[in-house]
Amino acid sequence: MVDRDLASIVGMNNVITNPEILRKYSRDYSFATPKSPICIVKPANVDEVQAIVKWANEKHVPLIPVSSGEPHFRGDTVPSTENAVIVDLRRMNKIIRINRSNRVAIVEPGITFQELQKELNKEGMCAYMPLLPRNTKSLLASYLEREPITMPGIHFDSTDPMLCVEIVFGTGDRMRTGEAAGPDPLEKQWEIGKAQISPFGPTQMDPQRLVSGAQGTIGIVTWMSVKCRFISELRRAYFIPSAKLEPLIELSYKLTRIRFSGNIFILNGLNLACLFKHSAGEISALNRNLPKWIMFVSCEGYGPLPEEKVQYLEDDLKELAAQYGLLPVMEIGELSANELNNMLDKPSPDPYWKLRLKGGFDEVMFLTTQGKTPEFADIMTEIAKQQDYPIENIGVYIQPVVQGTSCHCEFDFYYDPASQAESDKTRLLVALTASSMEEKGAFFSRPYPELAEIAYRRSRDTAEMQKKVKSIFDPNGILNPGKLCF
Repeated sequence: MVDRDLASIVGMNNVITNPEILRKYSRDYSFATPKSPICIVKPANVDEVQAIVKWANEKHVPLIPVSSGEPHFRGDTVPSTENAVIVDLRRMNKIIRINRSNRVAIVEPGITFQELQKELNKEGMCAYMPLLPRNTKSLLASYLEREPITMPGIHFDSTDPMLCVEIVFGTGDRMRTGEAAGPDPLEKQWEIGKAQISPFGPTQMDPQRLVSGAQGTIGIVTWMSVKCRFISELRRAYFIPSAKLEPLIELSYKLTRIRFSGNIFILNGLNLACLFKHSAGEISALNRNLPKWIMFVSCEGYGPLPEEKVQYLEDDLKELAAQYGLLPVMEIGELSANELNNMLDKPSPDPYWKLRLKGGFDEVMFLTTQGKTPEFADIMTEIAKQQDYPIENIGVYIQPVVQGTSCHCEFDFYYDPASQAESDKTRLLVALTASSMEEKGAFFSRPYPELAEIAYRRSRDTAEMQKKVKSIFDPNGILNPGKLCF
């Protein structure tokens, strides 16, 4: 019955019931409990998405929206309930518009970073990138999840670079947000000069914030307008090594305070090695010879005087770094900062960089202030020692966001998923780490299934408020039930 109902909406070829394919959607690289969906449906447009959502409300069938290809890592696309239907949005893979004069692109869920970058480059532009996403990652999903971009000086809001969106809520109602709201279709809006830039509204409400970070529990986004930037005409990049994290944090505060315009982030040696090397042996060998902490900074120049801009940025960087006893260098051993800068414009080559060391990983990520990251790093080290977990298997990534007012702090735990002992130890370490970090003030703004209980345990009022919002926009609870606090 489900097959026939959905086939009447999307066509029989776009309803998948093959057990082998369903098994792939029943699990991912996380520790989420496997649960198989009953089928996969692949809509081609917003009308089909709307019809699917209305059908699911009538039949009380759970829907799990998915827009990225395999592999998946965080448990948010694994069904939490029986008899769920996966809504695979990858057939919706159009770049609706590229507007160079306003530096805006409008994309559907199936568009990856690589696909958009190819078209933007023809216009002398590029997308704002998170740190080497996998090549199957949906750009729309990445921005919805608030994955941090690597340029904090031009990151003005937690939802950047997302602008306007079209949403099909759990009720089946369709809404366009911000400047895109209104009765006119996009084409009519373009004729009168609208470019879907402003995300605010309609009225005093910013409904795009309802779906930001919501893991598909409030609505399904069918297109998004996103900020883009001009390609830098000249770029020079630097590593800034340090045995201690504190001076790098002080320098990062200084750079973000003056809105330094390039890439700025901090890695430990292991994560830097994972970005450059592709085999476990090469990564381990390189990591042994790298500094404990490395800041990466790029100086970007475009416009009428790119050389002059890059030169004064370099001079400022060197002068500021010297105040904290730091020395920017363009190379560390065989590693080139300019090479890494070029890598940042693209997705990660296969294998995905977090899978290269051991074949599996888990993460603890949260928001905090940059000044607290040394304390969190010390806590992480102490817990790992207590649990006899190898420090050399833990990666660290610190990304300033919103002009350095806060930062994304991430600990990556690399393990062999074929080893039950390593899997069990990693799972325990993740839980202990998350709990300890939360007690010290870590804010889990993206509470994926493994950490949702920890994230909400001191936020009962927030959970109750989110449940009220859910009851308005998805009253039958059909969208990704079991995620967040639902």
